[in-house]
Amino acid sequence: MSQEKYRTEEFKVNGEELISRIKKLIHAGNIRRIMIKDKDGRTVMEIPLTIGVVGALLAPTLAAVGAIAALIAETTVVVEKSDEPPERAAGSSM
Repeated sequence: MSQEKYRTEEFKVNGEELISRIKKLIHAGNIRRIMIKDKDGRTVMEIPLTIGVVGALLAPTLAAVGAIAALIAETTVVVEKSDEPPERAAGSSM
């Protein structure tokens, strides 16, 4: 059993861009966790993205992200990514 390796990326977005950026990150497929922080660095929301989380299951989470975006003008998004390709991380045999 091999150990998975992870890396993090951090970037700032304004409230208007937050939902579209999160949707793009989820679509990338190799994301393990997304954290949203306010301008003071406090974690406002943490979204664990496990294998199999899709569409309808993400709708309530994205609604919450939208509410956060309306309240916070500037956010920092911290993304924890798997170093493995998305196909292998998802367990796909294609």
